[in-house]
Amino acid sequence: MSTTLKSLRALSDPTRLRIVALLERDELSVNELQEITRLGQSRISTHLGLLQDAGLVQSRREGKRTFYRLNPQAGGATGEFIQLAIRGAQELPEHGGDQINFKRILARRREQAQVYFNQVAGRFDRVYGPGRSWQAFGHLLLRILPPLVVADLGAGEGLLSELLARRCKKVIAVDNSERIVAFGAAKAKKNGLKNLEFRRGDLQTPPIEANSVDVVILSQALHHAEVPAEAIAAAHKILRPRGQILILDLLKHNFDKARELYGDRWPGFAESDLHRWLDTAGFRKIEISVVAREEAPPHFQTILAGGEKA
Repeated sequence: MSTTLKSLRALSDPTRLRIVALLERDELSVNELQEITRLGQSRISTHLGLLQDAGLVQSRREGKRTFYRLNPQAGGATGEFIQLAIRGAQELPEHGGDQINFKRILARRREQAQVYFNQVAGRFDRVYGPGRSWQAFGHLLLRILPPLVVADLGAGEGLLSELLARRCKKVIAVDNSERIVAFGAAKAKKNGLKNLEFRRGDLQTPPIEANSVDVVILSQALHHAEVPAEAIAAAHKILRPRGQILILDLLKHNFDKARELYGDRWPGFAESDLHRWLDTAGFRKIEISVVAREEAPPHFQTILAGGEKA
């Protein structure tokens, strides 16, 4: 098969156009491409193999990882095909999300703390040691919390709120269920947590004064919001300048029964959507990453998103 026909064949698939457009920005590993596009690893590898066979991309090894980039020697017709592919990718509906996720990946490269944490977590799970547990680590980390005012939105019965209240200056737990708020308030009183206050309210209009809290937490709550973007904007409003938002939620999934079983409004979220909503609300220093993956079906993945109020 001629070089021209190979190039045309390699660029006949929309996914390969997306990959070419991403590699035009910088070299990327298979795992990074997978995280950006949300496609399976084997599928990404197959597409990269076709592009490499056509002479459109090159690869290099770095330890256990393989990085791919556009062929810098591609000229003539091949170079023209690459430019057409990049323009074609810009017309695809996935292009905007790909670009947001690409920026997030590059930011994470510069900030290696998350990578190190994942390595530590992996070692922690593999090696047993007497007295070593996530429960113990959690209490240790609580001890170093500064005296913050925290809003726990969508707090439910307030498990997280109770833990935070043992160290924070004040915790405001918000939930839209009158029964749950009453239960949480009674339990807080029983446990002597005078700095834990339960309030009934909605995620999109939390009953908290503007510019009054240091941290807003949405822990597995945002997928219950009627309009997630409005909930994030409301969190921005109640935060003090330089206050932090922390969102712990599910990565977008295809488990349709979640609505019926758990009352979820949304099947998780794409990182690109969370990034866009945070940016639109006025948050800066946005960081989003997958922090947990369940081994059992339906293999839910948990994402942690954060940002700072400018």
